[in-house]
Amino acid sequence: MSETNAFEIDEAKVSDENGEIYVFQWLCSLERAIERVPMDALRNAQSSVEATLLSIAKGADPYPIPGRPIRHLVARCFIAIYTRGETRTLFDTLQALVKVAGEMKPLDRDTRVAAFSCIGDLMAVFGSQVMSFMAEIALVSLKTLKNNSNPVLLRFHAITALQKSLSTAARAVTDSLSKDIIKQMKSALSDKALSIQRAAADVLVIMYPANDGNRTVADVESVVTLCTKSLDGADQLTRHSLARLAGHILASTQVQKAPPPPDASKKGGNKKDQDGDEQDESPIPPPSNGAPTTILPVENMLLQLSSQFNKTTSTRKMRIGIISFYATLFTTLGSAFVESNYPLIVRNLMYEVVQTPRSSLTRYEKLLVRKLVEVLLRDLIGTRMLSEPGQIGAIRELSNSYLKKWPALMPGQISPSPLTLVVVLKEIAGLLQQLGNAPPPVQDALSAPLVDLLAHPNHSTRISAAWTLRCFCRSTPLRLPKIVLTVMEMLQRDISTLSTPAAPANIDQRALGHAYGLSALFTVIPERPLYVSYDISAKVLDMAIQLLKRAGDHDVKVAGIEVEVAWTCIASIMTLGPNFVRSHLPQLLVLWRNALPKPTSKDTTTNIARSPQEWMFLLHVRECALGAILSFLRHNSPVLITLDVARRIASLLSNALLFANAFVAQKVDEQQDGAISFGGSRYIDLPTREALLRRRVYECFGALGFSTLTESMQSTLLQSVVSQFASPDGYTGSSVQAAIATSSGTFTSVWHSADGYGSGVTSIDVVTQPLSSEADAHVQSEKKNTLNRDTIETSIDILIAKPVIGSCEHDPLVVCQSRATEVAHIWPEPPPPVTSVTDTAIELFAALLPIQDSQSSARVIAQVIESVRSSRLERNTGRKAAVFVNATIAVLLALRSATTSHFRHARDTLGNTQVTTGLADFLMGAILDGDIVLRTAGSEALGRLASLAGTPFLASQTKTLVDQVVSNRDPNGRAGCALAFGAIYSHVGGMAAGPLLKTTVNLLMSLGNDPHPVVHFWALSALSQVIIAASLAYSPFVSSTLGMLFKLYTLDTHEIEGGTLTNSNISGDLPTYQVVCQIIDAVIGVLGPELQDSATTRTLVLDLVEEFGHESEEGICVEAIKCIQHFLIFTPEQVEIRDLVRKLRAHLSSSRRPLKMASINALYQMVQRDALTMSKIGGDRLVEDLFGMLDDASASEGVRGIISSWLRQTVIHNPSAWIDLCQRIMARTTASQQATNAAAQAGSGMQDDEAESFAGVGDPIPQGGHLTSRWQTQLFALQCIHDICTVVVRSNRREHLDIPFARQQNLQESNLLVSRVPDLIKMAFTASAAYVTEIRVEGLTVLRDVIEVFAKSPDPDYEDALLLEQHQAPITAALTPAFSSDSTPEILASAVEVCAVFVGCGVVRDVSKMGRILKLLTSALEQSTASGMLSIGDVGELSPNASVMLRISTLTAWAELETATIHQPYLLHVVSPHRATLASLWIATLRDYASVRADSEAVQESTSAGLDSSYFGLGREALLPYYDQSWFKILKAVATAMQSNDPYILAAMDGKASTSASNAPLSLRNEPTAFFFVVFGLVYDALATSSADSTSTGASRETAVTALKALKSLVRPEYSGNAILDSVIFGEFSGLCYRMAMTETAAVQIHLVEAIAALANSQSSSLTPREEADNKSFPPDSPLTHCLRICAYVLRHALPSARTSIAIVEGNMFADRIRLLVTAFKAFSIIGSTFGPRLQEDIRAVSVSLYAELLKDEHSELDIAGPTLPALKAMLAPPSEAKLCRSDSKYGRLVHGLISACLLHIDEMSGRVGPASTNKVKNNLLAAVLILTVVPPSLALSQAVVEHCCFLISQKLLEPLELCLTAAHCAKTIFTAASAGSQLLQQCIKLLVPGMITYVASVAALVDEPEAQRIHGPAIEEILKAFSTFLWAVPEISRPALLCILLPTLALLLDPSRSPSPPIHMQAVTHLLGFATGAPAAFKEAAGKLEQDVRDTLEASIRQAVGASKTSTQAAASKPQISLRSF
Repeated sequence: MSETNAFEIDEAKVSDENGEIYVFQWLCSLERAIERVPMDALRNAQSSVEATLLSIAKGADPYPIPGRPIRHLVARCFIAIYTRGETRTLFDTLQALVKVAGEMKPLDRDTRVAAFSCIGDLMAVFGSQVMSFMAEIALVSLKTLKNNSNPVLLRFHAITALQKSLSTAARAVTDSLSKDIIKQMKSALSDKALSIQRAAADVLVIMYPANDGNRTVADVESVVTLCTKSLDGADQLTRHSLARLAGHILASTQVQKAPPPPDASKKGGNKKDQDGDEQDESPIPPPSNGAPTTILPVENMLLQLSSQFNKTTSTRKMRIGIISFYATLFTTLGSAFVESNYPLIVRNLMYEVVQTPRSSLTRYEKLLVRKLVEVLLRDLIGTRMLSEPGQIGAIRELSNSYLKKWPALMPGQISPSPLTLVVVLKEIAGLLQQLGNAPPPVQDALSAPLVDLLAHPNHSTRISAAWTLRCFCRSTPLRLPKIVLTVMEMLQRDISTLSTPAAPANIDQRALGHAYGLSALFTVIPERPLYVSYDISAKVLDMAIQLLKRAGDHDVKVAGIEVEVAWTCIASIMTLGPNFVRSHLPQLLVLWRNALPKPTSKDTTTNIARSPQEWMFLLHVRECALGAILSFLRHNSPVLITLDVARRIASLLSNALLFANAFVAQKVDEQQDGAISFGGSRYIDLPTREALLRRRVYECFGALGFSTLTESMQSTLLQSVVSQFASPDGYTGSSVQAAIATSSGTFTSVWHSADGYGSGVTSIDVVTQPLSSEADAHVQSEKKNTLNRDTIETSIDILIAKPVIGSCEHDPLVVCQSRATEVAHIWPEPPPPVTSVTDTAIELFAALLPIQDSQSSARVIAQVIESVRSSRLERNTGRKAAVFVNATIAVLLALRSATTSHFRHARDTLGNTQVTTGLADFLMGAILDGDIVLRTAGSEALGRLASLAGTPFLASQTKTLVDQVVSNRDPNGRAGCALAFGAIYSHVGGMAAGPLLKTTVNLLMSLGNDPHPVVHFWALSALSQVIIAASLAYSPFVSSTLGMLFKLYTLDTHEIEGGTLTNSNISGDLPTYQVVCQIIDAVIGVLGPELQDSATTRTLVLDLVEEFGHESEEGICVEAIKCIQHFLIFTPEQVEIRDLVRKLRAHLSSSRRPLKMASINALYQMVQRDALTMSKIGGDRLVEDLFGMLDDASASEGVRGIISSWLRQTVIHNPSAWIDLCQRIMARTTASQQATNAAAQAGSGMQDDEAESFAGVGDPIPQGGHLTSRWQTQLFALQCIHDICTVVVRSNRREHLDIPFARQQNLQESNLLVSRVPDLIKMAFTASAAYVTEIRVEGLTVLRDVIEVFAKSPDPDYEDALLLEQHQAPITAALTPAFSSDSTPEILASAVEVCAVFVGCGVVRDVSKMGRILKLLTSALEQSTASGMLSIGDVGELSPNASVMLRISTLTAWAELETATIHQPYLLHVVSPHRATLASLWIATLRDYASVRADSEAVQESTSAGLDSSYFGLGREALLPYYDQSWFKILKAVATAMQSNDPYILAAMDGKASTSASNAPLSLRNEPTAFFFVVFGLVYDALATSSADSTSTGASRETAVTALKALKSLVRPEYSGNAILDSVIFGEFSGLCYRMAMTETAAVQIHLVEAIAALANSQSSSLTPREEADNKSFPPDSPLTHCLRICAYVLRHALPSARTSIAIVEGNMFADRIRLLVTAFKAFSIIGSTFGPRLQEDIRAVSVSLYAELLKDEHSELDIAGPTLPALKAMLAPPSEAKLCRSDSKYGRLVHGLISACLLHIDEMSGRVGPASTNKVKNNLLAAVLILTVVPPSLALSQAVVEHCCFLISQKLLEPLELCLTAAHCAKTIFTAASAGSQLLQQCIKLLVPGMITYVASVAALVDEPEAQRIHGPAIEEILKAFSTFLWAVPEISRPALLCILLPTLALLLDPSRSPSPPIHMQAVTHLLGFATGAPAAFKEAAGKLEQDVRDTLEASIRQAVGASKTSTQAAASKPQISLRSF
């Protein structure tokens, strides 16, 4: 559309059937045109465009009544016109719109909504220019609001218009009008319509400006009270608006009070309002440091909310809403305020919210309040608002003010309540995880109180303390060993005094607390294996077993405590894994058998007198034992769960279940007063005890699996679980209360009950629970993110309908469970026992049902349905609802399991008609229910059932659903049917459900038009599911769908505020427009690339998406961004990228999380697609903004992804800029560092000399006022530096590493990476001195990068010097802190490696100058020599595992130095002094690795690891990764040492002391060295693994090469003796070699053939004597023959003509292939030589015939034969015996045959062209000449062969250049070789000279073609060199005669007249001068005989050359000399 046409609307199209869409698209294009057209064109068209827009807004004929998108577009077009064009007519436009809005009763079309909408949008932008309208707009709006007969939508837009107008023109409001507005808005806060409440709240926010110092407390109180009252009926949107108002007005109390006015007239008050309005958005100033002058002190401000919270009239919904007020208040006040007032905020929450009588009425109230406060403290303040210093301060504050106040030691001191302590402990645990590494001040604040709190009398507090202590030790592992020992000693003390009469009253609580604390600490050990000695675990296990044995000697109470302590400890020890548990398993099985015996007659017979106390004890013992079994199953499966163990455990579980059933049957009547409690203050009644036991039984069955369970046991289990979750008697609450609620009808919903367990309803969330299949997960995520709301709002709101609240203390076992999937180590919150037993029953049912047969399945399903429909449930409505939910969820989970894991089996069982008929009716009841959980679960279950049941079932269910939609007018039922349609189509799949697609789509579209929000929301959600599932099959419905979506967008009924009062109040929680966006997104996926072809569809889609992007609700914007992301994949050119980036950048600074996260995701996609374009659009500023966001913990993950992707794509162009960004972050301090520095200021402050080298470089030491940064941000900056180095090195851009080279290229040095080396080292130093371990390790990685990358970079100022030489001191300084006392094993290991890298990089080659770095490395080695625990640097004694790990690291570092000695000889001086030590330690390490790999129980006594052998199995898991990374490096060093015949390695291999090594000659031995089999076994295993791995990587190939290098030496007799020749060993070994010959790449096979040759050669003395008896034939099974066969196989397959050539193997490089051929031919010869002289000739014949194959090849265009000719020369070496060199010998015949074959090959190629034929001719020619020059003089060759060879050389001289040059080379070679006196070759010279002269003449003839002549230059040079050689070889007497031939020939090339002289002329002159100076007499004589003209030419040329030479010499002498310095 042209710019002019864009302003004209076609009214004919407006009247069309798609007129509304046309108007919409015209307005979209108009908006774009107004922005782009020239000003003149806009002015000319402005009046007509305004008139058209006004007509559209008024809905004048023929325009439709403007719906939502059209009125928004009209307003935006007006704004665009008045922004760019004339504003004269703005007044008239507003007047016209106000007139329409003011009409009370429009006659025909009511367009007042559009008028108000446009007025609001225009006033929001231009209000300050047209203030005269303000009063009129306010009056019209208020008048419209007051009239309750007006539609809700109209009243809402009236207030919205008022709010937008006030935002810019509030100063025009008079005092009286202002009061009226406030009065009306306060009244509107209690309006029946929720949307009116929301709009009124927004107006009040403006009417009470933030910076008003005259605000009265009464105003604040009245608004907060009104907001609170409105909460009870509010939906989530209204709650958010009320919270915004309450938060705003409370935050405004923190401004300074205004000075009292001179007179208290009302006028002053009005002035206040007017003046305040224009600065409404100004930030709240921080409170002043002097006397408090704020309107309200912080405490009183918070009391405004807490007093409302604690009112007895406040309902649960109101209390939850007040917490969202708190959240909004804190967000409004900002992070700085919250951080500075953190103690006051926490105090208010603890003492005014948590610790109040109102919050402690019931257990449910306690948990609810605790959960709400945790959301505020953890999710909002802790995660989002506290900076890192704030987090540290918060921990210290919480510890000092709460934790340390218990116990109250001083009189009058009051301890914090247990409720408070639990909240505080959970928050500290969260803060510790955020910090990652607690600085010393935090450690000091926490270590003692956390251990003390383990002895708290309250159970919840003890469990919370145990979990927090676990988090503390996980983040501070250096404290772990000491705390474990402390807690263990306390526990032992408690146990010893437990049964004594003098034991304190709380001894049982203390013992249990310490037991749980110790158990929690044990779970940290597998995560931090390097910090704790494993012997403590065995001590604890022994103690637990002793406790169990003696428990029977004590009374029930003491025994109960002992049993719980013992089993808890055993459960935690199970987390150590199979390596520890294996040896103790038999003992444990006995203990479990004793604890879980078969029920006796006393248990099962009724009326047996057993006291409740006894029952309590028996239930308790069994539950504790089952806890240990559960822990065992979770952490040791499947390794230790053998069939036998599984059967035994299944039997025990069955016993426990029978006991629980027996107890229930007994109906024990509990006497409360005489009951005892196990677990201190925690009283648990008998039914709860039984529930705990049953829960454990179900959990254990679930963990064990069902393969070992008999059918009868499975059947019993199923009946048990069904009766548990679906029986009428499962409810344990008050039956009286339930009956009253049922009869009175007061029961509303099971989700709103507050009894703590919701009548026994499950807590499993099927809507947000993750699923197994990808498709399901997608559907689930769609449901989960329906609202796109902030997670904190969701966390608070979700509690409104949460009847069951979990907590850590409900299942104490969670504190001692190490969950493998646990990433964030989230605080566990299991549900209460009664609920958890229901949950586990449902989970067990879901796992068991799909594996039953048809009959059992039908029976079980019938039992479930019967239970749900039981008449006994009628007496208890709550239980009835709970059972229905439980049964539906159980069926759904069972069907999920069936369709994902057991599909085939389930089709026959659950898909059976017997099952489906009853189940379908049952599920239909759920689908039609008013409960959304039931509808969602029921519809998904029906969909999954349909996928199992088949076509007839599908058809019948479709019919039933259609009938329901037609007949059932209940909105919930219709919504359920819509969901069911979506689920059926999604789960049955597009193929099977294809015929239903049309019906489904039509029905869902029809329901989508339904005015009821519940119906149209869920119908559209289902349609979105269907489109995704149908994919391309949906194409025919795309256009109708888009039309429908547009229609829905324009309908009033589908707006949130639209429709009837009831409907608009429901809409708030059902965001229809978000689902519309999701449907558009799905449609984009269906269209895919077709979007590029269909302009109409594409434009409509894009216009709709852009319009949704302009919506004010963030959820819609989020979905619109997702649509744009999808759109970008298919048609990126249609999107304005620049505008999109600008919009996304704006969202990045949004305070709303969902919008921010969506923008981050979109930017990530765009950066991944094209970072360079993003750099041009966003510039450096966008990257800086992203770096600035890294300190925001919640957004940092996505931002890191964007930055990393951007960096990898663009860093190569300007690494310096990226380093600047990282340096800015590293220049800040982390809060941990600040706290540590502050604590250490009392120290000496001494600094070492090398560290001082940083002083004065860059910034000074940061002071207190410096910026801080999260340590995770600094860690990311260091990782970016590492990436920069990696990317630059991989790019092979030399200029980044070489300044002199960059200067030659005229590149700007400041942009290059090499220019930033000092900064990189400085950052590494900063990191190395940090407190956080991760930063220190990453800093060492950066330092290593610097050393490795720049090791060879030259110094730009000093030639022959290296750049890093000047940086040795800073590098040393950066390494030094790694060896300080606070270092960890990981840091030490990394530092040792860096030291070795620096020593080995070659920067400093003089050992005496290596300084401290070498000293550190040497001291680490010396420490490794000593046995026991290591203590490197200033670090104290390390644990056994850490010591082993460090030894491995140190020895690996030295091993790499040893390996590098081959390339860096100076390292010999570094390594040599320690060879003796290293040799024994390396071999010992390899031996230990072999032991660990084999999991050997019998570890050698002298193990270098210094590890107690009884715990070696336990350490295996921790140490194996370190050994795996290092062993092959050590093996490489050993191989290098063996290769150099190091005597120390030989001594070490023999197990002798290193001192016994000597350089005495090695004597042959028969027995292998002591450790031969260890090393050989490792080598063999590595080679076997490598060759078996079909996906072999570079790393596995490197390992294979290392192993083969070691093998070359290992097979030598001094190491292997004759062991390698043992028939079994050699058989295995040769089999492996054959396999490697077939599978490995050329690079590996090179070393393979070398190793085989080494074996044959070194063992020949042992092998050859056996064969000498008959050496005329090959012994078939001899090891030598096998070696020869392997070598021949490799050769055969390396040849290009082989059928399965090695070339096809991936990873083979051409160079490797050549090397392989050369090596293999050499190896073949070596092996052949071991067979003796006779067979040697046969082997030579085989190798030559193989080589002949190579010469014969004419298919390969690669030149393979040429580079391998040296191998041929070696093959043809003459035999030592003269008789074997005769012509009739084997050797003679071989030579004849080969040269003849070469000549035939050349003849065959005559007339053929191409690279392959050229290569063949060249190679055969070279081979023939090679034969001529190699054969001994005694071997006569046929004259015909010699003549033909010379003929071919002469012939090829005249052929194309490539062959010509080869022929010239051949000729020169013959001439050179002939000088030795060979008659044969002298004969060849005679034959060659004529052809050579002919060639020279032919080149001389090209005098007019200088370029052609120049090309022949190299060949001519070869010919002339041959002539020179010939001349000097002939006797002096013959030289004149020879020169008579040569001089005329050379004269042909002379042309002295040409200037400049041709190259060919210069070549000839050079040789002539050589002749003249070398043989002057002969030259003179020959020259005299030349013809005159030839002689003249010769003379002129020589004179010319001599004269030029003299001139250049003089010129050179006169030139000034350039000094080296100036270069």
